[in-house]
Amino acid sequence: MLNTLRDINVSGKKVLVRVDFNVPVDSKGLIIEDARIRGAIPTIRYLIEKDCKIIVMSHFGRPKGNFIESLRMDGIARQLSQLLNAKVTKLDDCIGSEVKSAAGSMQNREILLLENLRFYEGEEKNDEVFAQELASLAEIYVNDAFGASHREHASVDAITKFLPSCAGFLLEKEIMTLGKLMKNPERPFVAVLGGAKISDKLKLIENLLDKVDRVLIGGAMAFTLLKAEGFEVGKSKIEGSFIGEAKKLLSDKVVLPVDAAVADGFYSGAKARIVSLNEMGNNYGLDIGPQTVRLFQKYLSQAKTVVWNGPMGVFEFENFSNGTVEIAKYVSALKVTTIIGGGDTIASSRKAGVAGKFSHVSTGGGAMLKFMEGSHMPAIAALTRNE
Repeated sequence: MLNTLRDINVSGKKVLVRVDFNVPVDSKGLIIEDARIRGAIPTIRYLIEKDCKIIVMSHFGRPKGNFIESLRMDGIARQLSQLLNAKVTKLDDCIGSEVKSAAGSMQNREILLLENLRFYEGEEKNDEVFAQELASLAEIYVNDAFGASHREHASVDAITKFLPSCAGFLLEKEIMTLGKLMKNPERPFVAVLGGAKISDKLKLIENLLDKVDRVLIGGAMAFTLLKAEGFEVGKSKIEGSFIGEAKKLLSDKVVLPVDAAVADGFYSGAKARIVSLNEMGNNYGLDIGPQTVRLFQKYLSQAKTVVWNGPMGVFEFENFSNGTVEIAKYVSALKVTTIIGGGDTIASSRKAGVAGKFSHVSTGGGAMLKFMEGSHMPAIAALTRNE
């Protein structure tokens, strides 16, 4: 049984909230997509209403234990303040005497945002000393960072040894939504998978085959499966060392592309040409073709539950975005349960103009895949450690 925020008396308490504010930014450091920040707002608002002193912490990027100016949390603090319509005080560290002093003098409803957790090696090493320093700032710990919950990191795992702990509203929603998806989906249940590497999703596909009615596969990962099926795929990206494992996944449930958008090179201005799979020649396959789009739409039209993770092609190249955009539009218009997740998937839904038009948008790409694989989720297990 997982304790949630409603199961703990937090009124007037000092609460340390782990969120996932690892948001995409542009070359100038401006936030491109703030869905992960928005996802944590209900939990923070609840704590404000309960007159809590709220200390928020997150990682951002991959500084690998170094203080990197471009990965400080200042811009995130401004966005959080704007979304909450409340003052957010951003600190220049996440542990140490100055942080303890600031936490010690907090008033009810005050919000502090700690500096990037990954500026310290102890975070990714799941170091208990680092975790204990974080825990010393508060009376209660709330994990609302689904996107980091497949990690054994100090702020989501070891920290639960030192404070009464529970799940925030976002983490609770992710677990309930994805749990229902994997245990009792309304059928037909169709999964749409894309992306570059079949190796990243072998275990996922294997687990899904026992649960879904169809798996529709696009993206570069489809070419490894097509190669395993005996097709010549030209210069398309494949993972040769995984062809044997890919071959084991081939079944009536797995639906692969029947045509492709190809080019003579891998570059953004390349001209797209539609070919059938036996006409790939010496070209690069960069997107699914229109016949494949229609084939996938046929199966999607019959579905009662759809989960989608991964683009259908190199959607960043305008000439090779059609497959991904068409699937995004079609899935978003279905009057059934539609669940999407992963940074590229969310970005492609935004490109298609349908962002937010799904039943559930998961805030965790890697975490969503691990959960659907049935893999161990250390941070979620940690919340039940002392129950």
